[in-house]
Amino acid sequence: MTEGLQTIAMPSNESAIALAGAREENLKTIAQQTGAQLVLRGQELIISGTVAQVARTCELVRSLKPFWKSGKRISKVDIRTAGNALDSGQQEELQGMQQDILAQTRRGEEIRAKTLQQWQYIQAIRRHDLTFCIGPAGTGKTFLAAVVAVQALLNNEYERLILTRPAVEAGEKLGFLPGDLQQKIDPFLRPLYDALYEFIDAEKIPHLMERGTIEVAPLAYMRGRTLSNAFVIVDEAQNTTPAQIKMVLTRLGFRSRMVVTGDLTQTDLPGHQISGLAMAEKILRGVEGIAFTYLSKTDVVRHPLVERIVAAYENYE
Repeated sequence: MTEGLQTIAMPSNESAIALAGAREENLKTIAQQTGAQLVLRGQELIISGTVAQVARTCELVRSLKPFWKSGKRISKVDIRTAGNALDSGQQEELQGMQQDILAQTRRGEEIRAKTLQQWQYIQAIRRHDLTFCIGPAGTGKTFLAAVVAVQALLNNEYERLILTRPAVEAGEKLGFLPGDLQQKIDPFLRPLYDALYEFIDAEKIPHLMERGTIEVAPLAYMRGRTLSNAFVIVDEAQNTTPAQIKMVLTRLGFRSRMVVTGDLTQTDLPGHQISGLAMAEKILRGVEGIAFTYLSKTDVVRHPLVERIVAAYENYE
């Protein structure tokens, strides 16, 4: 078997550190993907193995250049996505995704799609007035929609940002929660608040909510309204009934955009109640102007255990 050897020079110590990752975890991940051996000596990456393994590793390392060249942190998800792009001939899409910075958090961190499917989801939101995103926990469905929505609001593309979800208990009862109605529903809306806090000072959010610029409310509050000049996110849509999802979809007004997210494997509706999200998927698929996007366990960008948990439940079911 023909052996190969290749050396890639890093432009700086920062680049070498970014590529290697903490405790050289990235080099280990790349080695697992390609079968090659990687050794970092100063600013030189030495790659050895079969000719095919070395060639594959060089391709993978170079596809990550937009990150390590400028010393940006590289995650295991970034490496996996780059490998998948090489395998599927989607290098051009990978470059577009890597260059597409969606926003910066208040801490200065750049937010971008982590997987090609996430990037396709972002593209769908940009191109359609109504986008559905269906996928498991941890895939960024709500967070990415909130990123696009907040940036659109800050750019004055819309007058209002409306975040809503059904107040359906996941095995618990609202009545046992203390406080008035708003205090009772706040725990259900907490994930939406968390996304806002990444981009807007926490002190400013109450003022924006008082003015009606940002509205975070349970789905029942949408009835009878027309949501014009607004970016609307409907979260946890798997917990809507068919009547509820139809109600909120028909609230869409002029100059508005709506994103509907949900996980059909985590429905908390009572008994054998059919999910409004599942019904909408059947009825609206193929309707012009509506996009359906799907994320899977390979798009999980939380703790690595989340992906394995999702996969274990899929195998069991």
